Amino acid sequence: MSTIAEPGLRERKKAATRQALHSAAMRLAIEHGFDRVTVEAVADEAGVSRRTFSNYFGSKEEALLYGDFQRIHLLIEQVRARPADEDTWTALTAAAEQFYLKLGDLDPHWVAQSRLVRAQPALVAAQVQTFAALERDLSAEIAARSGADPASVRVKMTSAAFLASLRVGLHIWLDRPPGANLWELVSETLAEAGRGFAA
Repeated sequence: MSTIAEPGLRERKKAATRQALHSAAMRLAIEHGFDRVTVEAVADEAGVSRRTFSNYFGSKEEALLYGDFQRIHLLIEQVRARPADEDTWTALTAAAEQFYLKLGDLDPHWVAQSRLVRAQPALVAAQVQTFAALERDLSAEIAARSGADPASVRVKMTSAAFLASLRVGLHIWLDRPPGANLWELVSETLAEAGRGFAA
C-alpha cells in the first residue's frame, strides 16, 4: 500500500516546490523590480538550492510565468469537459466564461505580474514561448473535438485566435479604470475573433 501512495506524495512535493519558486519569483519581482531579481535570490526566497531551482525551471522568466502556464492548462481541461456536441468556438467561449467567472476577485499579485510582464521585453518574449507550448496542447484538444488534423490551418488558427483574444482582453482591462469587468472585455474579444470560427 505504501508503494502506491509514495508516488502521489512525491508528485505533491514537487508541485509544492514548483509553486513555492513561482511565488518567490513573483514576490521578488514585484518588490524589487524584475531586472534586480536573480535565480539565486529566488531559490533563497523559496528555501531551496540553486540546483533545485534548475530542476524545475530553466530561467527566472519561466518561474515567474508559471502561473500563466497553470491557468491555461486549467482552461484546456475545462474545454475538454464541454459537451461533445458543442461546436469548437462555442466550447472554447463557454470554457473561458466558466474559467473567468470562477476566478472571482482577481489575485492582486497576478494583476501586478500582468502589468510587470507588459513592461519587460524579456518577459514578453518568455510569455510568447509559454503560450506557443500551450497553443500546441490546445490545438490537440481542438483537433480531438472536431476530428480534424492537429496540423491543419483551421485548428492552428482557432487555437491561436482564442489565446490571442484572452491576451487582448486582459491588456484592454489593464488599461481601464479600476472596477472594469475582465470577463466582459474578454467575452467581447472572443466574440469579435469568433466571427470567423463560429461554424
